Amino acid sequence: MVLHIRSDVGLGWKIFARPIISRLDSERSHDLALSTLSKFDKSLYGKSLLSGLYQSPELPVHVLGRLFHHPLGLAAGMDKGAKALSAWPALGFSWLEYGGVTRFPQDGNPKPRMFRANSEMALVNSMGFNNPGASSVRDSLVTRHASGNWPNVPVVANIGRSKKVNNEQAPLDYASTLDTLWNHADMFVLNVSSPNTPGLRDLQHEGLLTEVLGECAGIRNRYESHKPILLKVSPDCSDDQIMEISDIASRNRLDGIVATNTTITRPEPSNTQSRIAFSQNGGVSGRPLQKRSLEVISNLYEYSDGDMTIVGVGGIDSPDSAWKAITSGASLIQLYSALVFNGPGVTSSIVRGLKKKVSENAFSGISEAIGYAHRLSLIHI
Repeated sequence: MVLHIRSDVGLGWKIFARPIISRLDSERSHDLALSTLSKFDKSLYGKSLLSGLYQSPELPVHVLGRLFHHPLGLAAGMDKGAKALSAWPALGFSWLEYGGVTRFPQDGNPKPRMFRANSEMALVNSMGFNNPGASSVRDSLVTRHASGNWPNVPVVANIGRSKKVNNEQAPLDYASTLDTLWNHADMFVLNVSSPNTPGLRDLQHEGLLTEVLGECAGIRNRYESHKPILLKVSPDCSDDQIMEISDIASRNRLDGIVATNTTITRPEPSNTQSRIAFSQNGGVSGRPLQKRSLEVISNLYEYSDGDMTIVGVGGIDSPDSAWKAITSGASLIQLYSALVFNGPGVTSSIVRGLKKKVSENAFSGISEAIGYAHRLSLIHI
């Protein structure tokens, strides 16, 4: 049951909801939004209500052996403990990523640890993989499965390294979490690039990364079902480092790259609020990340001759930014920060815009747009 009651919900968000939420501490407003959404998650009527407001049009794409209703998914970090899984499709997402989840439960870094820079449409977070731990998440997902309240879209688990585990123990740590969650996700993302866990980014170096990927491959080989495993990379790596990471991923038969995580670089602040936000520790997400994310997507696509599956994330907040990511080489895209600054209507707005661009370019579908910018540049040479 879907209630078709769409109206100008974006205007309502800007006039009423956003001014209220912007007065709250960033993490508190995040928790409030997630708590509210988890209530909708438990209600068939609530999900139908959300679908009537925010349902996205169909723009199908086949990626990694799966059919997605359209390319746009929810990025990791918004629903760390998988509390509202079935509500996200009602907000127009065609796939969703929960986590990051670690083997052991952990509180994350000290608060405050999330800040807004409204003028730059950016977030700064130093959350530190705060989550209830893999076993607890698994148990809640078992209950969700049993109740029949499982999303009807692909579900991805984001896996991080436990803070109390050193990098030498990291391969077994990742593999343990992967094993625990194997039956409770359709795909997996190995997060070795968050700036908020000490030493984590060192796992992007060849020796340690090869060990992590090898242990995780061993877990996958134990199961009959092949599920895609992707690697999330840092935008702060040099282009040469990212190409090396791509080679390591390919040698270890990973299925794709997520480009990119948050960045430790800072844009020039435009006002006092932004100056305070950018002075905090942590990674920047949102619009300031857009340019570098596009560079990484484009470089990976060109380096792999289009053979590497790329998920584009970082600064996607409009049809134009989504189109640029896809035409640069991303087969799928994600957002998080745009929900904070544009509200839940941003999802359907982006997909409608992408559908219009497909029509304007006389493409048969969105798949034709993947890497189109590269093909266009060859034509003009």
